[in-house]
Amino acid sequence: MRLNRFFLAPALAGLLSLTLYSCKTKKLAAKPAPDPVVEQKVTAVEKAPEKPPVQEEEKPAPVQKPDYNFSNVQFEFNSDVLKTSSFQILDKAAREIKKDPSVKFSLNGHSSAEGTVEHNMSLSVDRANAVKSYLVNAGIDGSRFTVTGFGATKPITSNDTEAGRALNRRVELTVNP
Repeated sequence: MRLNRFFLAPALAGLLSLTLYSCKTKKLAAKPAPDPVVEQKVTAVEKAPEKPPVQEEEKPAPVQKPDYNFSNVQFEFNSDVLKTSSFQILDKAAREIKKDPSVKFSLNGHSSAEGTVEHNMSLSVDRANAVKSYLVNAGIDGSRFTVTGFGATKPITSNDTEAGRALNRRVELTVNP
């Protein structure tokens, strides 16, 4: 038995220590009591009521006086087809014409001296109508235009040179009196 005690004593001591530790009751940690809610009065800094922004009365943009000083619209020999270089001139003319819808215009077609009188007269009317069509397509009322063909009767320069004849193949945009 001595051996048993010898072996049992440390085993019992180990058991006791486990028991002591395992039986140890947990101490309940007391949760701190919540602090009483202290109502804090938030005092808002009183602002003066904001004044609505002062809106200046919107004045209409000043309408610029139309510039009716148009360049002539040039055409190729024996053609009533607008040149690509004419589009810029006609776009400017359309912008200016739209500024005052009460103004009426004359579209005066001209030709150089080559060809018959009848052909040149017809060609000059066709050129004036080509300009009118472009301006109508740009949003201008067609009733504002008077189309007239002068043929080769009113040259602006001599028809003796090709450069002179090229300048005479034109449509002039003028304000009706």
